[in-house]
Amino acid sequence: MPPVESLIVLSSASLAGIGIVAGFGAWAWAGWLRLRAREIDYLRPVGDGDLPAIGQRIDLADLKERIRKLEAIASGVDF
Repeated sequence: MPPVESLIVLSSASLAGIGIVAGFGAWAWAGWLRLRAREIDYLRPVGDGDLPAIGQRIDLADLKERIRKLEAIASGVDF
């Protein structure tokens, strides 16, 4: 069995190495997230931010219709 001092040195070096790799990974992940945020900001359409897109309007109308149908079913009304 190796001496205790060498085990302490090896475990400390291993822990430091894992910490360095984890720190670098976290730094790279944060950079990647910043890059993706810039890409999303770049691709976002400029203007007409007040009005929802036609697809969102259609989705909203579909949801309202589903709610009406569910309320009718809950109250016992047949279509």
